[in-house]
Amino acid sequence: MPSPAAAGRTRPRFPADVAAELKASGWHPGRWQIRQAEEWADTLVGYGGPGGVPHAVFPAAVEAWAEFGGLAFDLSGPGRQLARTPFLIDPMCGLHQPRTLFDLGRALGTQLAPLGEEAYGQALLAVDQEGRVYSLDHTGEWFLGHGIDQALSTLVLGTAPGRLRTAEAYD
Repeated sequence: MPSPAAAGRTRPRFPADVAAELKASGWHPGRWQIRQAEEWADTLVGYGGPGGVPHAVFPAAVEAWAEFGGLAFDLSGPGRQLARTPFLIDPMCGLHQPRTLFDLGRALGTQLAPLGEEAYGQALLAVDQEGRVYSLDHTGEWFLGHGIDQALSTLVLGTAPGRLRTAEAYD
């Protein structure tokens, strides 16, 4: 039987390696930059991209932007399964990609909003209405996690993401 002190402990939100990288990037528990997130939402909604395809903005995206927006991770070297690459949480990285996000969202049966980028623009990060996170690059589309926490862990630790096949595989 666990001691009373052990029974009151909860599992940490992030693995220690991930928490250290988050802290080094400026994140702390309770970080909430809602004004910045709302400015990004307004900019995305007001963007008049080619073909008239609007950006989708929804609570899961705004929440991810408010907590993690503006954080840059200067990673390199080996990860657990893949080389780690730098990434940035900033939805403006996807400002000019509403059609790409719309098309992938339609294929997945959801809406996607921009989240940031990997490797200085070599991949676009996106979040869907349920909070699932994806990466889109020249080799395909990748599933990073069922939520922002899992996706950040995937990126920071250099674990292999799943290749997107069908929407049902990620429900």
